[in-house]
Amino acid sequence: MLLHFTKMHGLGNDFVVIDAINQSVDLSTEQLRFIANRRFGVGCDQILLVEPPDSDQVDFRYRIFNADGGEVEQCGNGARCFALFVRNKGLTDKKQIAVQTRSGDITLSCEDNNQVTVNMGIPRFDPEEIPFQADHVANEYALDINNQTYSVGVVSIGNPHTVLRVDNTESAPVTELGPLIEHHPRFPNRVNAGFMQVISEDEINLRVWERGSGETFACGTGACAAVVSGIQRAWLHSRVVVNLHGGQLIIQWQGVNQPIMMTGPAESVFEGTIQL
Repeated sequence: MLLHFTKMHGLGNDFVVIDAINQSVDLSTEQLRFIANRRFGVGCDQILLVEPPDSDQVDFRYRIFNADGGEVEQCGNGARCFALFVRNKGLTDKKQIAVQTRSGDITLSCEDNNQVTVNMGIPRFDPEEIPFQADHVANEYALDINNQTYSVGVVSIGNPHTVLRVDNTESAPVTELGPLIEHHPRFPNRVNAGFMQVISEDEINLRVWERGSGETFACGTGACAAVVSGIQRAWLHSRVVVNLHGGQLIIQWQGVNQPIMMTGPAESVFEGTIQL
């Protein structure tokens, strides 16, 4: 099978984006892993599929696969790349694009200079919806790892996240602690682990260990989760600049039962074909 693709990134969080409308696409877990492999394939954090919608309420279906081949619910940086891709490919000329994801519908708003604002939906805190093993909803939970207890925020942005506050993101044990949080038994479907340094009430630094991909240069849903958790814990205002290794995102959240708005860039890198 000869597959056409576009390599894209959002702040260094990189993707292989595939048009599954104009070509037949049926990828196995092994093929997904091969595409994502940085030595033997194209190389990416996630693979994004652009598919026809299941209903007339949305314009497209958006599917996301991590580098390990597992399908996940949501990806914020990928959503911005998705919006740029469908416009660049002439699949739509809309600036407001309704997209179906595994975790629900989202709206993408295309702006100037390849900036895209994504309505990421309303965050979820119910442990059963995340999913997370806990008896009640709380702003913080005690998470025991290797005889140490960490205070974390837990929230779903369509996919599960923990948020741990650290003094300095550069010295934080992301690569050691991240996998332990990801595979913690209280998260039945694993979890993304965010490490947040609060600079001020309007700015944070953030590193994210992503479920199934490891640490990435940027994580859109992780940025949303960090800001939401920081607002809940009275550390942050409603509009926050999030500094990631790949660049900056603007996250806005007005509080409970309100959607999260994420604004940031998307870039196309190159076009290609791969034989599978």
